[in-house]
Amino acid sequence: MRDGFIPINQPLLDDAEVDAAVSVIRSGALTSPAYEGGEHVRRLERAVRDFTGARHAVAVNSGTAALQAALLALDVGAGDEVIVPSFTYVATANAVKSVGATPVFADISQNSYQINPDSVRYLITDRTAAVIPVHLYGLASDMDGIFEAAGDIPVIEDAAQSLGSTLRGKHTGTLADLGCYSLYPGKVATAGEGGIVVTGDDKTHERLLALRNHGNTGDSFGTFGINLRMPEISAAIATVQMNKLPSFIGARRRNAAALTALLREDNSGPSRIRLPPVTSEENPNWSLYTISVPDRDKLLRLLNQNGVGAAVYYKMPVHTTPSYSSGQRALPRTEEAAGTVLSIPVHPAVTAEDTERMASIIRAAQ
Repeated sequence: MRDGFIPINQPLLDDAEVDAAVSVIRSGALTSPAYEGGEHVRRLERAVRDFTGARHAVAVNSGTAALQAALLALDVGAGDEVIVPSFTYVATANAVKSVGATPVFADISQNSYQINPDSVRYLITDRTAAVIPVHLYGLASDMDGIFEAAGDIPVIEDAAQSLGSTLRGKHTGTLADLGCYSLYPGKVATAGEGGIVVTGDDKTHERLLALRNHGNTGDSFGTFGINLRMPEISAAIATVQMNKLPSFIGARRRNAAALTALLREDNSGPSRIRLPPVTSEENPNWSLYTISVPDRDKLLRLLNQNGVGAAVYYKMPVHTTPSYSSGQRALPRTEEAAGTVLSIPVHPAVTAEDTERMASIIRAAQ
């Protein structure tokens, strides 16, 4: 890391990714309009299936495109409502809006950063076409509670931040009707830009293949679709990253465990740190190690001044942004979390010495 600065996240790339990209360039086959996708797209999809246990995986050109494709595969559109959390990245709501539906914002649970099933239940109407829980920071949502609240309404997992996280031994993203992963550079594995949709349903899989490719069903343009294809270079890079992902996540888990142990040693008084709320049933990928502290902005400045790229995800909840604030009700737990959360680097390039230095700064500030 440059001059001792510890970034909040960074992609880890080496000659293997370079060689993979160069190989695609030399082949001249930079993308493919084939129904099944190009050679490297298919390899990536196979790697994702093998890693997550999903029956089907479909590669697209971003995590947002994955959400769009999932919504379109369920025929969500104009006149429909989709329940989403506000405490997340704006892409979740934007994907809903992009297909013509209306995002309806739910609050989070008091003891987690995840969507509150009771809030979901309260917001369901006869126009509700889907529910999208977000496994925020790589922590798992209360899927049992969400399924109970949703009933027969389809559930799409926004697992953009949780590739590699598990709940009761099953990968997030594979627990509901569809799951969506992101391969953005800030995530645990990257394609540069890219996303993956997973599903266990054969017909949904066929629909997704057509949707990403202008409605091409193999021998004709038999349905609606747009260009959501992932380029072959991106797929080649991401396939290498998938092979490295177990080691990446292992390093994140070691760093997170070390940081938790160090911060737990002296954690009392009025400025007590709230450590990440992890249940006994989950094993996070630690996409983001997020604490909560009353005087968050003071601690953020102190960490940044000492070369730690701590960051706030998400200071402005989606329901308070200009695109969505009109007529929105207050979400008190969401707004409280937005004022107190702070994410600390635990990515694989973080060393044991880095972890001790960060913990020392945080503990000294309390």
